[in-house]
Amino acid sequence: MSDTIEKVKCLIIGSGPAGYTAAIYASRANMFPVLYQGEQPGGQLTTTNDVENFPGYPDGITGPEMMIQLQKQAERFGTDVRHGWITKVDFSGDVHKAWVNEEKEIHADTIIISTGASAKYLNLPSEQKYLKLGGGVSACAVCDGFFYRNQEVVIVGAGDSACEEAHYLSKLCKKVTMLVRRDEFRASKIMSKRVKNTENIEILFNTETDEVLGDGQVVTGVRVINNKTNEKQDIEATGFFVAIGHKPNTDIFKDYLDLDETGYIINAVPGTSKTNVEGVFVSGDAADHVYRQAITAAGTGCMAALDAERYLAAKDSDFEVATSNYN
Repeated sequence: MSDTIEKVKCLIIGSGPAGYTAAIYASRANMFPVLYQGEQPGGQLTTTNDVENFPGYPDGITGPEMMIQLQKQAERFGTDVRHGWITKVDFSGDVHKAWVNEEKEIHADTIIISTGASAKYLNLPSEQKYLKLGGGVSACAVCDGFFYRNQEVVIVGAGDSACEEAHYLSKLCKKVTMLVRRDEFRASKIMSKRVKNTENIEILFNTETDEVLGDGQVVTGVRVINNKTNEKQDIEATGFFVAIGHKPNTDIFKDYLDLDETGYIINAVPGTSKTNVEGVFVSGDAADHVYRQAITAAGTGCMAALDAERYLAAKDSDFEVATSNYN
């Protein structure tokens, strides 16, 4: 083996609630995990100002602060947290290989994938401005809808997820304006009917976002354009929700792992974190296109570490399953 190759027992690819929780459990199991944080250390939650639905924080917490705390907890038990990201893998042989920044090569007994999924945005300059400011742009109604109680919001999207999020917001907000680019929904008939029959949801068909309006700090409205007539109008709103889908960050695994048609990793055994490659496990939003919550990501991070621990124990009689992980 070359001197440039590092051998590790457990490699965790990606941070966030899934990666850090996997690291906590793996560390307590004496798996000496090495975790690479990826391009966005801490994951999507680092773009979230307030997290109020994660158990254990009665007064809420900011996304970045939560990720700092999770990282410190993982490091407390011995996780080697590193900057950088995995740019290539090779799962074709008995050895699981990964490359860091196209340079450093790592051979791992087990690999836990926690690369997450990235929300798709419209990429309008004004949208990105208020997204970065945390001033009223969101891609998760379940996460952030609570902050817009009794207010007026706008949501973009036409699929089942958009309809679900619009309906969820309608229970909290005074009014929800839904922007649909075409003259019909892409959603199922039952979901389309649900939003059409909800009194405080107004649906604007053939309508696209022209600009997100604000006062420099927070969103105050949305300028929309009818793509049939080119007519523009301003809609007052304090929140702008984008529900046009997510892209799982799984491209580097597509030659080795089973993915669904949209790129999410398929669990080889339902109810576990196992993939189709022995010794490779998945946690968080890289495999979850349904819930996409911090708490569910953390739960699957725990599952992945326990599955990896049992895998190592089955291969190596000298490796004992750590009872501390079950306390």
